[in-house]
Amino acid sequence: MKRMGMIFRAKANKALDRAEDPRETLDYSYQKQLELLQKVRRGVADVATSRKRLELQLNQLNGQSGKLEEQGRKALALGREDLAREALTRRSGLQQQIADLQQQHETLQNEENKLTLAAQRLQAKVDAFRTRKETIKATYTAAQAQTRIGEAFSGISEEMGDVGLAIQRAEDKTAQLQARAGAIDELLASGALDDASGSSKDDLTAELDRISGNADVEFELERMKAELAGGSSAGRQAIEGGSGVEERQEEQRSPRLDKQ
Repeated sequence: MKRMGMIFRAKANKALDRAEDPRETLDYSYQKQLELLQKVRRGVADVATSRKRLELQLNQLNGQSGKLEEQGRKALALGREDLAREALTRRSGLQQQIADLQQQHETLQNEENKLTLAAQRLQAKVDAFRTRKETIKATYTAAQAQTRIGEAFSGISEEMGDVGLAIQRAEDKTAQLQARAGAIDELLASGALDDASGSSKDDLTAELDRISGNADVEFELERMKAELAGGSSAGRQAIEGGSGVEERQEEQRSPRLDKQ
Protein backbone atom coordinates (compact mmCIF):
# COMPACT_ATOMS: atom_id res chain seq x y z
CA MET A 1 0.00 0.00 0.00
CA LYS A 2 2.86 2.37 0.76
CA ARG A 3 4.45 1.60 -2.59
CA MET A 4 1.14 2.14 -4.40
CA GLY A 5 0.64 5.40 -2.57
CA MET A 6 4.14 6.56 -3.50
CA ILE A 7 3.60 5.61 -7.17
CA PHE A 8 0.27 7.41 -7.21
CA ARG A 9 1.79 10.54 -5.68
CA ALA A 10 4.70 10.40 -8.15
CA LYS A 11 2.32 10.07 -11.10
CA ALA A 12 0.13 12.87 -9.79
CA ASN A 13 3.15 15.10 -9.19
CA LYS A 14 4.41 14.48 -12.73
CA ALA A 15 0.99 15.20 -14.21
CA LEU A 16 0.67 18.39 -12.18
CA ASP A 17 4.18 19.47 -13.14
CA ARG A 18 3.33 18.94 -16.81
CA ALA A 19 0.08 20.89 -16.49
CA GLU A 20 1.53 23.69 -14.38
CA ASP A 21 2.25 27.00 -16.07
CA PRO A 22 4.72 29.14 -14.05
CA ARG A 23 3.06 32.31 -15.31
CA GLU A 24 -0.31 31.23 -13.96
CA THR A 25 1.28 30.23 -10.64
CA LEU A 26 2.94 33.63 -10.34
CA ASP A 27 -0.32 35.41 -11.14
CA TYR A 28 -2.12 33.32 -8.53
CA SER A 29 0.53 34.11 -5.89
CA TYR A 30 0.32 37.79 -6.74
CA GLN A 31 -3.46 37.65 -6.43
CA LYS A 32 -3.16 36.06 -2.98
CA GLN A 33 -0.73 38.74 -1.87
CA LEU A 34 -3.13 41.41 -3.06
CA GLU A 35 -5.90 39.77 -1.07
CA LEU A 36 -3.67 39.71 2.02
CA LEU A 37 -2.78 43.35 1.50
CA GLN A 38 -6.45 44.17 1.18
CA LYS A 39 -7.17 42.40 4.46
CA VAL A 40 -4.40 44.35 6.21
CA ARG A 41 -5.76 47.61 4.82
CA ARG A 42 -9.22 46.63 5.95
CA GLY A 43 -7.82 45.94 9.42
CA VAL A 44 -6.16 49.34 9.47
CA ALA A 45 -9.45 50.94 8.48
CA ASP A 46 -11.32 49.04 11.21
CA VAL A 47 -8.80 50.07 13.88
CA ALA A 48 -8.91 53.66 12.68
CA THR A 49 -12.70 53.58 12.85
CA SER A 50 -12.62 52.28 16.42
CA ARG A 51 -10.07 54.92 17.34
CA LYS A 52 -12.25 57.59 15.85
CA ARG A 53 -15.27 56.38 17.81
CA LEU A 54 -13.23 56.50 21.02
CA GLU A 55 -12.18 60.02 20.18
CA LEU A 56 -15.80 61.00 19.75
CA GLN A 57 -16.71 59.41 23.10
CA LEU A 58 -13.77 61.12 24.76
CA ASN A 59 -14.85 64.45 23.37
CA GLN A 60 -18.38 63.83 24.60
CA LEU A 61 -17.24 62.76 28.07
CA ASN A 62 -14.86 65.70 28.29
CA GLY A 63 -17.77 67.96 27.42
CA GLN A 64 -19.94 66.40 30.14
CA SER A 65 -17.09 66.63 32.63
CA GLY A 66 -16.63 70.30 31.89
CA LYS A 67 -20.35 70.89 32.20
CA LEU A 68 -20.50 69.13 35.62
CA GLU A 69 -17.57 71.19 36.81
CA GLU A 70 -19.31 74.38 35.76
CA GLN A 71 -22.53 73.27 37.50
CA GLY A 72 -20.59 72.49 40.71
CA ARG A 73 -19.04 75.95 40.65
CA LYS A 74 -22.45 77.58 40.23
CA ALA A 75 -24.01 75.42 42.99
CA LEU A 76 -21.15 76.25 45.33
CA ALA A 77 -21.54 79.95 44.50
CA LEU A 78 -25.23 79.70 45.39
CA GLY A 79 -24.40 78.01 48.69
CA ARG A 80 -25.64 74.61 47.58
CA GLU A 81 -22.68 72.58 48.69
CA ASP A 82 -24.65 69.34 48.41
CA LEU A 83 -25.34 69.98 44.73
CA ALA A 84 -21.75 70.96 44.18
CA ARG A 85 -20.57 67.71 45.83
CA GLU A 86 -22.95 65.63 43.63
CA ALA A 87 -21.74 67.37 40.51
CA LEU A 88 -18.12 66.78 41.43
CA THR A 89 -18.88 63.10 42.26
CA ARG A 90 -20.38 62.57 38.80
CA ARG A 91 -17.45 64.40 37.26
CA SER A 92 -15.08 62.07 39.10
CA GLY A 93 -16.88 59.03 37.57
CA LEU A 94 -16.62 60.57 34.13
CA GLN A 95 -12.95 61.22 34.65
CA GLN A 96 -12.44 57.50 35.34
CA GLN A 97 -14.24 56.62 32.10
CA ILE A 98 -12.21 59.20 30.27
CA ALA A 99 -8.99 57.68 31.60
CA ASP A 100 -10.07 54.20 30.49
CA LEU A 101 -11.06 55.46 27.06
CA GLN A 102 -7.78 57.31 26.71
CA GLN A 103 -5.89 54.13 27.50
CA GLN A 104 -7.93 52.25 24.90
CA HIS A 105 -7.35 55.08 22.49
CA GLU A 106 -3.61 54.82 22.96
CA THR A 107 -3.77 51.06 22.45
CA LEU A 108 -5.77 51.46 19.26
CA GLN A 109 -3.43 54.18 18.09
CA ASN A 110 -0.41 51.92 18.58
CA GLU A 111 -2.22 49.05 16.81
CA GLU A 112 -3.14 51.32 13.97
CA ASN A 113 0.46 52.47 13.61
CA LYS A 114 1.68 48.88 13.56
CA LEU A 115 -0.90 47.84 10.98
CA THR A 116 -0.12 50.89 8.87
CA LEU A 117 3.59 50.07 8.94
CA ALA A 118 2.84 46.42 8.13
CA ALA A 119 0.61 47.49 5.25
CA GLN A 120 3.35 49.74 3.88
CA ARG A 121 5.93 46.96 4.11
CA LEU A 122 3.55 44.48 2.54
CA GLN A 123 2.75 46.97 -0.22
CA ALA A 124 6.47 47.32 -0.94
CA LYS A 125 6.85 43.51 -1.05
CA VAL A 126 3.84 43.16 -3.32
CA ASP A 127 5.20 45.81 -5.68
CA ALA A 128 8.61 44.11 -5.75
CA PHE A 129 6.96 40.73 -6.32
CA ARG A 130 4.86 42.18 -9.14
CA THR A 131 7.97 43.55 -10.85
CA ARG A 132 9.82 40.27 -10.46
CA LYS A 133 6.72 38.36 -11.57
CA GLU A 134 6.46 40.33 -14.79
CA THR A 135 10.17 39.87 -15.44
CA ILE A 136 9.98 36.12 -14.90
CA LYS A 137 6.88 35.86 -17.07
CA ALA A 138 8.52 37.81 -19.89
CA THR A 139 11.67 35.68 -19.63
CA TYR A 140 9.64 32.47 -19.57
CA THR A 141 7.58 33.56 -22.58
CA ALA A 142 10.72 34.49 -24.53
CA ALA A 143 12.39 31.18 -23.64
CA GLN A 144 9.25 29.28 -24.61
CA ALA A 145 9.06 31.08 -27.96
CA GLN A 146 12.76 30.50 -28.58
CA THR A 147 12.35 26.81 -27.77
CA ARG A 148 9.41 26.47 -30.15
CA ILE A 149 11.31 28.25 -32.91
CA GLY A 150 14.29 25.98 -32.37
CA GLU A 151 12.09 22.90 -32.40
CA ALA A 152 10.38 24.13 -35.57
CA PHE A 153 13.74 24.69 -37.31
CA SER A 154 15.08 21.33 -36.19
CA GLY A 155 11.82 19.53 -36.96
CA ILE A 156 11.54 17.88 -33.54
CA SER A 157 8.37 19.63 -32.48
CA GLU A 158 5.18 17.60 -32.55
CA GLU A 159 3.39 19.88 -35.04
CA MET A 160 6.35 20.17 -37.40
CA GLY A 161 6.99 16.45 -37.04
CA ASP A 162 3.50 15.71 -38.32
CA VAL A 163 4.01 18.14 -41.20
CA GLY A 164 7.35 16.56 -42.03
CA LEU A 165 5.82 13.09 -42.07
CA ALA A 166 3.00 14.27 -44.33
CA ILE A 167 5.51 15.83 -46.74
CA GLN A 168 7.59 12.65 -46.71
CA ARG A 169 4.54 10.51 -47.49
CA ALA A 170 3.54 12.83 -50.33
CA GLU A 171 7.06 12.70 -51.80
CA ASP A 172 7.13 8.89 -51.54
CA LYS A 173 3.77 8.56 -53.30
CA THR A 174 4.83 11.01 -56.00
CA ALA A 175 8.07 9.14 -56.61
CA GLN A 176 6.19 5.83 -56.76
CA LEU A 177 3.71 7.18 -59.31
CA GLN A 178 6.49 8.66 -61.42
CA ALA A 179 8.38 5.35 -61.39
CA ARG A 180 5.24 3.43 -62.36
CA ALA A 181 4.46 5.86 -65.19
CA GLY A 182 8.03 5.56 -66.51
CA ALA A 183 7.92 1.78 -66.37
CA ILE A 184 4.62 1.67 -68.28
CA ASP A 185 5.99 4.01 -70.97
CA GLU A 186 9.05 1.79 -71.39
CA LEU A 187 6.91 -1.33 -71.66
CA LEU A 188 4.62 0.30 -74.24
CA ALA A 189 7.61 1.51 -76.26
CA SER A 190 9.21 -1.93 -76.24
CA GLY A 191 5.96 -3.64 -77.22
CA ALA A 192 5.76 -5.69 -74.08
CA LEU A 193 2.39 -4.06 -73.45
CA ASP A 194 -0.28 -3.25 -76.01
CA ASP A 195 -2.23 -0.06 -75.89
CA ALA A 196 -5.89 -1.15 -75.94
CA SER A 197 -7.17 2.37 -76.22
CA GLY A 198 -6.30 2.69 -79.93
CA SER A 199 -5.35 6.30 -79.54
CA SER A 200 -4.57 8.51 -82.52
CA LYS A 201 -1.08 9.08 -81.16
CA ASP A 202 -0.17 5.37 -81.61
CA ASP A 203 -1.65 5.28 -85.16
CA LEU A 204 0.35 8.32 -86.11
CA THR A 205 3.49 6.73 -84.73
CA ALA A 206 2.85 3.56 -86.75
CA GLU A 207 2.26 5.58 -89.91
CA LEU A 208 5.49 7.51 -89.39
CA ASP A 209 7.37 4.28 -88.84
CA ARG A 210 5.90 2.83 -92.06
CA ILE A 211 6.80 5.91 -94.08
CA SER A 212 10.29 5.86 -92.63
CA GLY A 213 10.63 2.23 -93.59
CA ASN A 214 9.43 2.86 -97.15
CA ALA A 215 11.81 5.79 -97.43
CA ASP A 216 14.71 3.55 -96.46
CA VAL A 217 13.67 0.98 -99.10
CA GLU A 218 13.38 3.63 -101.81
CA PHE A 219 16.78 5.04 -100.86
CA GLU A 220 18.37 1.56 -101.09
CA LEU A 221 16.67 0.92 -104.42
CA GLU A 222 17.95 4.18 -105.88
CA ARG A 223 21.46 3.39 -104.66
CA MET A 224 21.38 -0.03 -106.32
CA LYS A 225 20.09 1.52 -109.55
CA ALA A 226 22.92 4.03 -109.46
CA GLU A 227 25.44 1.26 -108.99
CA LEU A 228 23.95 -0.78 -111.83
CA ALA A 229 23.88 2.24 -114.09
CA GLY A 230 27.52 2.95 -113.36
CA GLY A 231 28.52 -0.65 -114.17
CA SER A 232 26.69 -0.63 -117.54
CA SER A 233 28.47 2.55 -118.67
CA ALA A 234 31.88 1.07 -117.95
CA GLY A 235 31.00 -2.08 -119.94
CA ARG A 236 29.89 -0.07 -122.90
CA GLN A 237 33.07 1.95 -122.80
CA ALA A 238 35.15 -1.23 -122.72
CA ILE A 239 33.25 -2.67 -125.69
CA GLU A 240 33.56 0.54 -127.66
CA GLY A 241 37.27 0.65 -126.89
CA GLY A 242 37.73 -2.92 -128.15
CA SER A 243 35.95 -2.22 -131.48
CA GLY A 244 38.23 0.76 -132.20
CA VAL A 245 41.37 -1.37 -131.82
CA GLU A 246 40.04 -3.96 -134.21
CA GLU A 247 39.20 -1.28 -136.82
CA ARG A 248 42.70 0.19 -136.60
CA GLN A 249 44.19 -3.25 -137.07
CA GLU A 250 42.01 -3.78 -140.11
CA GLU A 251 43.13 -0.50 -141.59
CA GLN A 252 46.75 -1.43 -141.06
CA ARG A 253 46.23 -4.75 -142.74
CA SER A 254 44.37 -3.24 -145.72
CA PRO A 255 47.27 -1.11 -147.09
CA ARG A 256 49.56 -4.06 -146.97
CA LEU A 257 47.15 -6.04 -149.04
CA ASP A 258 46.89 -3.25 -151.61
CA LYS A 259 50.64 -3.06 -152.03
CA GLN A 260 50.86 -6.67 -152.72
